[in-house]
Amino acid sequence: MQEEKISSIRSGLETAYITGNVASELSYKPSFVSNNYSEGKKVLSVIEDELLKCDRFQISVAFITLGGVTPLLQTLKELEQKGIPGEILTSNYLDFSEPLALKKLHSLSNIQIKMYDTKAAHNGFHTKGYIFKEEEVYRIIIGSSNMTSAALTTNREWNTKLVSTTQGEMAEDILKEFDELWNSKYAYDYDSFYEEYKQTYDIIKKQKKIAKDGNVTSFERYRLKPNSMQVRFISNLRNILQQNEQRALLISATGTGKTYASAFAMRELGFKRVLFLVYRATLATQAKTSYQRVFGNSVSMGLVGTGNYEYDKDYVFATVETLNKDAHLQQYKPDEFDCIILDEAHHSSANTYQKVMNYFKPRLFLGMTATPDKRMDNDVNDNIYEIFHHQIAYEIRLQQAMEEDLLCPFHYFGITDLSVVQDVKSKNISEADFNNLICDERVRHIIEQSEYYGYSGDRVKGLIFCSRKQECRELSKKFNELGYRTVALSGEDSEEVRQAAFERLAMNETDDTDKVGPLDYIFSVDILNEGVDIVEVNQVIMLRPTQSPIVFIQQLGRGLRKAEGKEYVVILDFIGNYNNNFMIPVALSGDRSYNADTIRKYVISGNRTIPGASTIHFDEIAKNKIFNSIDRIRGMKSIIRESYICRLLDGCRCAESN
Repeated sequence: MQEEKISSIRSGLETAYITGNVASELSYKPSFVSNNYSEGKKVLSVIEDELLKCDRFQISVAFITLGGVTPLLQTLKELEQKGIPGEILTSNYLDFSEPLALKKLHSLSNIQIKMYDTKAAHNGFHTKGYIFKEEEVYRIIIGSSNMTSAALTTNREWNTKLVSTTQGEMAEDILKEFDELWNSKYAYDYDSFYEEYKQTYDIIKKQKKIAKDGNVTSFERYRLKPNSMQVRFISNLRNILQQNEQRALLISATGTGKTYASAFAMRELGFKRVLFLVYRATLATQAKTSYQRVFGNSVSMGLVGTGNYEYDKDYVFATVETLNKDAHLQQYKPDEFDCIILDEAHHSSANTYQKVMNYFKPRLFLGMTATPDKRMDNDVNDNIYEIFHHQIAYEIRLQQAMEEDLLCPFHYFGITDLSVVQDVKSKNISEADFNNLICDERVRHIIEQSEYYGYSGDRVKGLIFCSRKQECRELSKKFNELGYRTVALSGEDSEEVRQAAFERLAMNETDDTDKVGPLDYIFSVDILNEGVDIVEVNQVIMLRPTQSPIVFIQQLGRGLRKAEGKEYVVILDFIGNYNNNFMIPVALSGDRSYNADTIRKYVISGNRTIPGASTIHFDEIAKNKIFNSIDRIRGMKSIIRESYICRLLDGCRCAESN
C-alpha cells in the first residue's frame, strides 16, 4: 500500500481520537454518522458517497424496507452500470423486511442478496453494518441504522465510520463476522427464501389490517385536533381580529391542511355563519366533508352551486361562478356572514371574486392559498397581499412543512430525457418536434424509469404532467396499448369527467366492477396544478420544462398529502435541454436569491439539507444540463418576474401550460 495512504489514515485517526486540531483528509478520517439535515448530515448521504467511490460493498442489516431502498436506486443503478459488485444480508426477524424491497435489490444484476433465518437459527439478528472497499482501504459504517427510510434520514441514529487498511485488525474482524453469517447454513439465497417469506409477510400484513379494521367505533370528531401549524394560525388570527382588522391571509403549502385549519379557526373563534367560497364544485364538496368531520352535527351545512341551493344553512359552501350572479348573491344581506373564506385565494383578484367581496361586509375575509405570489406584476389590484391588507395570519412553505412532518415525504429523481426532446415553447411546433415527444423510444424510456423507481403502496396511482394537449392524448393512448390503464384530461373535459377519473385513480383493485375499473395514470396538461385532492397519488411524472417554481411546487404538491398505506411519493422529473432548468433546484430549495452559486450547491448537496425523510437526486447528465442552464442565465430579474406572472384563464392556467 502506498505510504501516502497509510500516512493519511494515521493522520485521520489522530484527528478523530486524539486531537481535533490535527489536520487530516476527510476521506481517511473516522467520523460520527447521524441524521441532522440542518447541519447537512444524513446517514443516507454518507452511504451514497461511499457507494459511489467503492469498488465493492457488503451490507448486513436486520431490516430493509422499500422506503430505505428507493432513495438509493439512482446510485445503485450507477453501480450496476459500472459493474460494482455488492452483497446484502438481511433477516426474517419479526418478518419486518418488505418483500418488494428485497425483490427490487435482487433485480440489480450486480447485487446478491441473502436472508438469515433467525427462526431456524434460534437467535436474533440485529446487525447494522455497511462495508465499502476502495482498493486497499475499507470504510465501514457500524451503528444503529437499518436500511429503512427513517433510519437513513430522520431518526436519532448513532453510527461510527471506521477507516482501515485490508490488514487492519478491526476490518479483519468485521469481515470475518460478515463472511461467517453470509456463508452460514441459515443464510438463504434469494431464490430459496423469497416466495415463502413473501407468503408469510403477506399473511401477517393481512392479519394486522383485519385487527385494525376490527375497531369499528369512530371517535373521529373527538380525536381530530389541530396540528402545529393550525394552532399557531388560530392564535395569530385571533390577534388580527383583536386589532379590528377585517382581512387576513393564510399561506400554507399544499397538503398541510388549510381547510381543516379554517374549520378549527371557525370553531375556536365562535363564528355562527360562514361562507366558504371556491372556484370549482368538487372543492366545495370536499371542504364541506372536512368541516363535517370537525363540527359533526353542531352546525347545519349546505351547498350553493351545480344544482344545489341550500342558502339558509349556517355554513354555506358555494362556487364563485354561481354566487357572483345577482339571483344568488342577493339571497343574502351584505352582513349575512360573520366570516367569508376564499379558498385558493390567489384567484381573488378576478372579477367574479371581486364582485362577491365588494357586496358582502363580514367581520372577516379569510384568504387561503399555497401560492400567493402567482401574480406579482405592478397592478395593485392583482396583488394578493394588497387585497388582504398585508395581514398574514400564518405562513408555512414547503421547507417548513417538511420540517414539521406535515407532508408525505417525497423522493425526487431528476432524470435525463431523450436528447431529441428540445425546449420548444411555441404552441404550434413542427411535426418532427412533436413526433419526438411521443415517439416509441421516449415512451419506453418513461415506462422503464417509472417501473424502476416505483411507488409506495400496493399499486401505482400516478399523475403525468405534459406540455401539450395532443402530447397528453397520444402518450395516454400509447400507454394503454402497452397494457396500462390511463386517461388524458385537459381543460376541455367537464367536471363530471374529471371527477370520475379522480375516483378511478384512487380506487383499489378490489373495487373493480364490470363498468368502472381503476386507473394507473392520469395524463394532464393544465388542470391538476391546484384544487385537486387525490391523497392516494404515489407517483408524479413531469414531462414538461419547468418555467415557474410555483407551478413546479403545485405539481409536486399533488403527491404530498398523507394517506394510509403511502409511506412516500416518487417524483420523476424528465430533464431535457431547457433554458430554465435552473428553476428546478430553485423550487426544491425554496431559495429565492437566484444566486447561481447557491443553485449549483443545491444540485450537488440538496439531498443532505432537505428536511425530513425526503430526498433529492439528479443523475450526472441531468446535473450537467442544469449547470449549463445556470451558465446561460441572462437578465435574471426579468426571468424571475416572468416566472411568477400567470394569467387568469380557465381556472388560472399558467403560461407554462400550452
